[in-house]
Amino acid sequence: MSISYKNIYKLKVAENLLSFVNDELLKDTGINPEKFWLGFDEAAHELTIKNKELIKKREHIQKRIDQWHIENKGKEFKLDQYKKFLKQINYIIDEGEDFDIETDNVDDEITKIAGPQLVVPIMNARYTLNAANARWVSLYDSLYGTNIIESEEGGSERYDPLRGQEVIKYVREFFDKHIPLDGTSWKSIADLKVINKNLIISKDDYEYKLKDKDKFIGHRGDANKPSAIIIQNNNLHFEIIINPKAFSAAHDIAGISDVIIESAVSTICDNEDSVAAVDSNDKIVCYKNWLGLMKGNLKTQFEKNGKNLERKLNPDRSYISRDGKGLKLHGRSLLLIRNVGHLMTNPSIILKDGSEIPEGIMDAFFTTAAALHDLKLKRNSRKGSIYIVKPKMHGPEETKFTDLIFSKVEDLLGLKRYTCKVGIMDEERRTSVNLKECIRTLKNRVFFINTGFLDRTGDEMHTSMEAGPMIKKGDMKSSKWIGAYENNNVDIGLKCGFSGKAQIGKGMWAMPDKMKEMMKEKINHLKAGANCAWVPSPTAASLHALHYHQINIFDEQQKIKKREKANLNDLLNIPIAAKPDWSKEEINTEISNSAQTLLGYVVRWIDQGIGCSKVPDINNIGLMEDRATLRISSQHIANWIHHKITTRNEVLEIMKEMAKVVDKQNKNDKRYINMSDDYDRSRAFKTACDLILKGKEQPSGYTEPLLHLNRLKRKINQN
Repeated sequence: MSISYKNIYKLKVAENLLSFVNDELLKDTGINPEKFWLGFDEAAHELTIKNKELIKKREHIQKRIDQWHIENKGKEFKLDQYKKFLKQINYIIDEGEDFDIETDNVDDEITKIAGPQLVVPIMNARYTLNAANARWVSLYDSLYGTNIIESEEGGSERYDPLRGQEVIKYVREFFDKHIPLDGTSWKSIADLKVINKNLIISKDDYEYKLKDKDKFIGHRGDANKPSAIIIQNNNLHFEIIINPKAFSAAHDIAGISDVIIESAVSTICDNEDSVAAVDSNDKIVCYKNWLGLMKGNLKTQFEKNGKNLERKLNPDRSYISRDGKGLKLHGRSLLLIRNVGHLMTNPSIILKDGSEIPEGIMDAFFTTAAALHDLKLKRNSRKGSIYIVKPKMHGPEETKFTDLIFSKVEDLLGLKRYTCKVGIMDEERRTSVNLKECIRTLKNRVFFINTGFLDRTGDEMHTSMEAGPMIKKGDMKSSKWIGAYENNNVDIGLKCGFSGKAQIGKGMWAMPDKMKEMMKEKINHLKAGANCAWVPSPTAASLHALHYHQINIFDEQQKIKKREKANLNDLLNIPIAAKPDWSKEEINTEISNSAQTLLGYVVRWIDQGIGCSKVPDINNIGLMEDRATLRISSQHIANWIHHKITTRNEVLEIMKEMAKVVDKQNKNDKRYINMSDDYDRSRAFKTACDLILKGKEQPSGYTEPLLHLNRLKRKINQN
């Protein structure tokens, strides 16, 4: 696998990337390719110098922290001394005066509408289109196909009328609680129609209205015999479909055949943790799909159940308003693009000193250039903004650098300053302890902050690697630092004026088959103050959307403003096991669980280029795995080896046993290559082991350097 380059000024650009940019990306933008490359050349070299300085600073700070823990080993841990040290090395900086963010031209999906947020790998066009179209999802189908509804036919392809009745019952009971009728129940209504701008519901020859008449906003079809009724609650919508001829309405007196729920209000199209993009061929796939979304013409063909199908973007949804006028609701999720962080480089472009370009710089220019097409069409952002989620930034210097990057992008592409909006992922410890100052550096761009338990825990472990053996992974969520971290994120966001202006987000539900459990637990994200939270699928989005009908998040945020704020001392509480007394069985079970999912993810990443997948754990429960889950598992085992909770050889033996388990779990995958046939020859197995055994030396504990290196080698061998 050799890359053919062409010299462009001081750059060497992969020829296939050069052709894509010139012939597709910049086409119809009014930007001259020669002028673009001249400006890109200048900006890329200038920005790369700063990028390298920031990465060196990360390394320097980590060495200082390691040394402090080594020097204080065996001594009583004194938080005041530790905090004083962190301030001396500028790990913690002084907090400035209060301020409110000033981001403008932000779409309602960010400012006014609280709801689920999907994250989807941009490399997969079909998944990406499914996510974009998941703005509207059948609630009936979502309930019927998940473990929320319990019946004997739960796993059967044959339709079960009794299960269908349970679905209808679930929805009607939900409506009774949150969209109540005045004087009766939704359970036994006979007819719906529109008279004098009101929704009239009939039952037993009596007519009823909604308790809150304003929740009815429109319909489709004839007013006396509508085909759809539109209900609005907490700025979200239900579309009640009326079709007496449909089989799902066979036992419904009112002829309601489905309820479509507004679901994924926004979607992050991901270039980072959920993709395996290591060279120009991979990056072009990512950029092409994003370009297709921004142009609105992305399509994909596929076969399902023997039929050839096509997927494309859904149109907007049209209705008749209460006033008898035309009413349109957005048919697609608001699309955000996640670029990569500051660490990784990519061989697509070689700089004048022979080094690879920082991938985050490349992403910034090319994903923004693609979004120029939407600025003309305004099909995605009606307000004319471009939404970039930026991960893995360490502290205010790095967030300030991100502001500089996008200023350079705007200058080159002729965009008004602050057209590019930035989402700050609060997933690194140095960002958490300085979150207010990070936000300050992007106060004119920031539209989003969120918490991410896995990456944040991975950084917690790596930063404090020398402090001692970490507690078990399962105990992390109940540790003092994680509670302070989650609360601090919301506290700081609200203090900086996010409510009604920007998103405060919470992390992913990682068990896509466990929807009943999700419905019990994920409502806590709203109670914690989040106006969006991540979900792994359109089905999960539709079900999680119900939570936003139960709680008015903006009212909730006003209550949270009055609570006692999170304590920095709690945030700095290191999750080490003071006197671990685990049995060998406990230790091996913990390592086996991590090793099994780690191997299950890595083998697909290295051998098949799959960046995100549902990996069965040791109990065969499917878990959504990406690089964030990989980071926590590899760092945890590396920490236990370093502190002699286990040994290198013991871990290798467990890895070999778990490789056999993973091979068996993948026996029906024709593309799968067994690791256990020859451990020494399996690049995937060796990579997985290196992530642990070399985990202490990996920058910030990130998995990307080893994954990218070995995926590139695997591609060379394949060719």
